[in-house]
Amino acid sequence: MLSARHFNNLTPAEAERLALLAEECGECVQAIGKIMRHGYESQHPEGIYSGATNRQRLVAEMGDVQAAILMLCEGGDVRHADIHTACVDKLTRVRRYLHHQKALNL
Repeated sequence: MLSARHFNNLTPAEAERLALLAEECGECVQAIGKIMRHGYESQHPEGIYSGATNRQRLVAEMGDVQAAILMLCEGGDVRHADIHTACVDKLTRVRRYLHHQKALNL
């Protein structure tokens, strides 16, 4: 008899939260690409983003990523404390490779 469980053992709720995070990360990357090509203050001339600067779009997309991360924490998929620890670790590791950033107070 075939198992009704999905091969990755994710519940539908877990899969939905991960899909949301992936989608929001993709939209954030897209906003970054627009800034890299056109600058922070450039605006899309039409559509749903009409009038918003690329900076405003980036902020909105970063907020969406944060919301998706919060949903993963609230759903018990990951722990906020573990994310914070990983963030501090990353800042420590990447510091020596950055040439144009001020030191952060951790």
